[in-house]
Amino acid sequence: MSATVATLIGDVVASRTAPDRKGLHTGLVAALERANEATGPVQPLRVTVGDEFQGAWQGRGEAIHAALLVRLSLLPEVETRYGLGHGEVSALSADGSVQDGPGWWLAREAITTAKAEEGTGPDAPVVRTRWREEAPSGAALDSALRHRDLLLGALDERSLRLLLGLLEGRTQRSLAEDEGISPTAVSRRVRHHALDQITTIARDLRALA
Repeated sequence: MSATVATLIGDVVASRTAPDRKGLHTGLVAALERANEATGPVQPLRVTVGDEFQGAWQGRGEAIHAALLVRLSLLPEVETRYGLGHGEVSALSADGSVQDGPGWWLAREAITTAKAEEGTGPDAPVVRTRWREEAPSGAALDSALRHRDLLLGALDERSLRLLLGLLEGRTQRSLAEDEGISPTAVSRRVRHHALDQITTIARDLRALA
């Protein structure tokens, strides 16, 4: 049995140096569950081996959105990288838990590229999300994700929290209450750090079939 799906392979950056690997795992599982609830995968995100995780969705947009939600849920304490693909996936086992096919091969190629092309040094711009697909639109989608990651890289801790809240549909007033600041201060941050633009980009990408 086979199907064409959007696939995601992710891992934790520098997980071997984490001082609390058990705590890291607990936080990762919680972030994956949060993304699963929000995006409705056909194969829920789950940890596979060590610090790697994977999942699959019917549409490209939901896979892309899931990657963003997981990353934002873990930042700034934990950084993650992602390889996404779109292609046919075939079940090798009777229960479908063991799979193979171009969908997974492309996601693996994407995350390998993400790791190989990451910048070095504290001030180097970093792209953590890459896309691979055997279609003309694949290169354009990869470019969009790279641009989104560069925008995320310019955000501080508070703006990352605000962005996650906005993506989850929360109001600026409720976010201001959580942060202990005024709604006006939140509004200024939204404009100054382009959180409204990043939210729009995320919404547009999520709409992809």
